[in-house]
Order: sequence, then C-alpha cells, then structure tokens
Amino acid sequence: MPKALNDVLVAGHICLDIIPGFLGKVTFDPGRLFEVGDALISTGGVVSNTGQALHKLGIKTALAGKIGDDLFGKAVCDTLERCGSGLSRGMTVSPTDATSYTVVINLSGEDRMFLHAPGCNNTFVASDVTDQAILDADLVHFGYPTLMARMFEDDGRETLSLFERAKRLGATTSLDVSLPDLAGAAGKADWRKILTRVLPYTDLFLPSAEELVFMLDRSRFETLKGEPVPVSEFERLSMEAISLGAKVIAVKAGSLGLYLRSRDELDGLGRGAPADPMPWQSCHMWAPVFEVDVKGTTGAGDATIAGLLMGWIRGMRPEDALRAAAAVGGCCCEQADAVTGVQSWPATDSRIRNGWSNRPLKMPSDWHLQGGVYVKA
Repeated sequence: MPKALNDVLVAGHICLDIIPGFLGKVTFDPGRLFEVGDALISTGGVVSNTGQALHKLGIKTALAGKIGDDLFGKAVCDTLERCGSGLSRGMTVSPTDATSYTVVINLSGEDRMFLHAPGCNNTFVASDVTDQAILDADLVHFGYPTLMARMFEDDGRETLSLFERAKRLGATTSLDVSLPDLAGAAGKADWRKILTRVLPYTDLFLPSAEELVFMLDRSRFETLKGEPVPVSEFERLSMEAISLGAKVIAVKAGSLGLYLRSRDELDGLGRGAPADPMPWQSCHMWAPVFEVDVKGTTGAGDATIAGLLMGWIRGMRPEDALRAAAAVGGCCCEQADAVTGVQSWPATDSRIRNGWSNRPLKMPSDWHLQGGVYVKA
C-alpha cells in the first residue's frame, strides 16, 4: 500500500483561546474591576492543540475543523498559518455561524476554568471530514465530540458515522474527549451508550481519568467530587473501555502522568499502525510526568496526546512513546498557552537523554519501575 500524503489528520473541535494575564489574586466579586495584563490570544481545541503540536514534532499533519466567516475565524487561520503553511487549508468556513471561542481563567495555584462559546463546532458533522482527507492520512484523530452538539446527539450518530467511514477507508482511528458542561445537553447525554457504539471502530481511546469516570461510571464520578481518581479505577474502567471495543487506551492523569492499557491481540489497526505492533499488545504501563516550572496547563493533555501519536506513528516501543508523551506534555506546561512551549522532537528527546528528571510516583507494590515507566507485575 502506498504511503499516505499525511501521517495524521486531526479533526473536530477548534476555537480561539483568549487567556487574560492575571497580575494578582482575582475573586470575581460582582461589581469589582480587576486590572489584568496583556491577553494571550491563541487557537484552542484538539484540531489546533494536538494538530500544531504534531506539526512541531515533525509529523506530517492535516487539519479539519469548522470556523465562521468572522474576525475570530480569520485569527484562527492566521495563527495556524504562522505555525505551518497550509495548516488552515482544511478549515470549513460557515457563512452563518460564529467561530467558537474560549476565555481561559488560568489563576496561579488553581486548576483552570473555561468560559466557552461552542459556535460553529455545534454544526460540525461527519461530512465536514471528506473521504479524500481520510484517504490522504494514515491515522485519523478526532477530538471533543463532547463539545460538538451534532456529534453527540442521537447517541453519537455523526461520530459513529465518521469512525465507521474512517475504518472502512483503511485508516487507524483515535478518539479524544473532554469533560462537557455537566448541566448542559452534552452532560446529560448517554456517554456509555455513545462509547458502546463508537469504540468498536476506535483503535486508540485517549480520555482523561476524570472524563473516563464521567462517561463510564457517572455515579462514581459524582461521589469523587473532584478528588483524584484512584489507581484501581484506572484499571477497572480501562478494561471496561477495552471490553466495549477500544484496542488501546491511554488515560491522562494530570500530575500523575499517563496510564496505558491494551488488548492481548491487536488486529485491524489500519494503515497508521506501527510496523511491528507486537510490543503494544498486553501493555499495562504508567509514565510519570517530568519536572517542570509550570506556567500553565492549557492544552497539556492535547500535547501529551500529540507525543503519544508521534511515538505510535514512528513505531516506537510503548514505553518510549509514553515517555515521549509525558515529555511533550511537560514542555507545553512551561508556557501559558497550548502550543508555544512544545518543541521539536530532537530538542525534546535531547532533554530526556540529558537526564531530565521525572516526578516520582507512589505506586502500589505490584508496580515496578522499568525503562523510565512503571509496569504492572
């Protein structure tokens, strides 16, 4: 089979991120005015964050998203073009819908908050990704159906349509999600049912720990009340995702790193599979994060995924791909926005080889450190 034009097609959610520069403590009291610094304007969403990170890592990348014919839409295209000539070519421009935007509240020492306007992401459908775009890529990575109304309504009919078509056209498939507005329509959707339909066509499933619990065990999600997800929950719910059809699942765990689990047999992975997929079978690993001076965590999960997909596409062993993912995510955290901190792979790899230290993890006794990652005994 001839090599595809692109290594990865990143499709789905894209928006403009507006990140105010906070100068001190802000309490959001009604009627108060707080002086802030210059705003950082960047693109956000999986198409921008994971797509640009992959491009910076040297992966041939195409993008497919939807923007409005407005000032924010032009800003999105300009930002993508500054990262790489032609990256904005896959944007569908809606003459009637507004470009999505997010105000990122990134206060020192606190987790981020987001004010999000979905805009034309809510009208994105499977047909916004063309057959030719899929045929031109080895791997199709789709992100954030949780923030795209047409992609989660009718029990994920449009997401299912996209993944079925991608597999039929021979591509490897990858799915990322985000935590939705819990009080909105996405928060009330039956995500277990959606995943039951879509995961049989998903080669790599890449949620966060919180998202995984929310989608597969809503009652447990509510009892956790924002507390860290225990290791036992990772194991239980990752196996459940695999039983629903996912072949490989990588769970983002913030400061706890990245967890990987895979089936005992991997077949039907599509043309984007590693030349030798055997090392990826029966994986049960956990990669700790690298030590960094955190300036912001916006886009860190997307960057981590970019590192993992880079390792997958380049045929790395899973432990090396996991460390690459943690390293790219760490680089991202060294800047306030989602993309600026991501470096080329040679620069990132050099940091690892020159002794970049990991943050130690307290793991149960049946996990042991091997090759820079923890492996279940």
